[in-house]
Amino acid sequence: MASSNITLEDLPKLLADDDKVQVAGVDVDGVLRGKIMMKDKFLSAAKSGFGFCGVTFGWDMHDKTYERELGISNLQNGYKDLLACMDLDSYRRTPGTPSLPFFLITFHDPDTQEGLYACPRATLKKVVGELEKEGYQAMAGAEYEYFQFKETPKSLHEKDFHRLEPLTDGMHGYSLLRPEVNGDYFHAVYDDCAKFGIPIEGHHTETGPGVFESALAYQPVLRMADNALLFKYTAKVTGLRFGIMPTFMAKPYGDQPGCSGHIHISLRDKDGRNVFAVKEEEVEKGRVGAQYEDTKRISQEAEWFLAGVLEGLPDIMPCLVPTVNGYKRLVESYWAPTTVSYAYENRVASVRIISPPMGDTKSTRLEVRVPGADMNPHLAFSAVLALGLRGIRNKSTLPCPPISTANLSESDATTLSFERLPNSLEKAAERMARKGSLAREVLGDQFVDHFTATRLNEWAIYARAVTDWELKRYFELA
Repeated sequence: MASSNITLEDLPKLLADDDKVQVAGVDVDGVLRGKIMMKDKFLSAAKSGFGFCGVTFGWDMHDKTYERELGISNLQNGYKDLLACMDLDSYRRTPGTPSLPFFLITFHDPDTQEGLYACPRATLKKVVGELEKEGYQAMAGAEYEYFQFKETPKSLHEKDFHRLEPLTDGMHGYSLLRPEVNGDYFHAVYDDCAKFGIPIEGHHTETGPGVFESALAYQPVLRMADNALLFKYTAKVTGLRFGIMPTFMAKPYGDQPGCSGHIHISLRDKDGRNVFAVKEEEVEKGRVGAQYEDTKRISQEAEWFLAGVLEGLPDIMPCLVPTVNGYKRLVESYWAPTTVSYAYENRVASVRIISPPMGDTKSTRLEVRVPGADMNPHLAFSAVLALGLRGIRNKSTLPCPPISTANLSESDATTLSFERLPNSLEKAAERMARKGSLAREVLGDQFVDHFTATRLNEWAIYARAVTDWELKRYFELA
């Protein structure tokens, strides 16, 4: 299980029965990069950090160095070491055999000792620090939908990723029958996550062949981002034991629903009260002065936060949808958002206001429905929270009315009445990188320059690829 408030003095006793420790950090693609260390080496490194090869921020998810070398790690600086610092409060034990002590690391600049601007955990910690200055604690949740296949890494490559066998056939959302077909695996994912300190509050089948959905229990945002990242890792490791491979691609098939990675966010004040909730004495009469009818059941701070998110949403899209494939999920008629929009309890909007009636203030929150299952959770939470905090500081006003039953009934209302989100990784990265982007204001120029360059590198590789669609379209008749 995950622990907190661990000190250096606690480590010898905590690791008394261990001779090795697993550590890992996360790169800009959301890929865990780590190693196993002998205990004595770990205990020494826990005090002041240790060197970790900087190429982690100089290559893509397939370990190919960027075509245009970036500033952190490149041939000129010899792919120098970064400083990796242990986050002792991230301690947990892996669910497998052997069960190893596990710690996450945050990458730091070895010269300044500051958090590395491209490190996702360092980025989120910086945003959390800004929230704390204003007296807020961010709380968060995440949901993942994911296809699964009766395949192994070897069979995937032997089949060249074609004609893969789904875990089950047919469309069976919320089925009580389909999980029993692979019952040992279905329950092992849940149980292994619990052992690894990742509580799951909902675990079920979703619409699509072999699709599951897992909703992770609400946590402080850094813990939530860590849990979201480690959930994907745990599902994949558990699957390997059963000859099953989950994929968190956002859109594995053009004719099937995509896989979302919805995130939920709220703020607490210093007394633990949900800042987004209207005070109990105001619930029945509604909040006076709300800009629109549907925002009367959230607080003024929540409305400012929401306005900030909506204002900057098109500028942070690569943080929410970081892959070429992810934008193929964002199409109409698949419950995936394509516009800058929000609504009260409506699943076609980019941001859904969840504000239960009857004074249930604890669960009032915003659900950002743009991210797919391929999101990097640390960057998604960082971008949304940074925009929301900007909205609160500026007392921002909502840029558009909410989606309602009335305007949904109008012809093409969702595409004509609201600003469109970028529909490709190239367009999203270019918008994020432009001068005056709100992403630059809230996340910093160094981060934006580095991250958008990595996304444009991904797009350039894709643009040169010859796809199956092109072969079928042009081979015979062109």
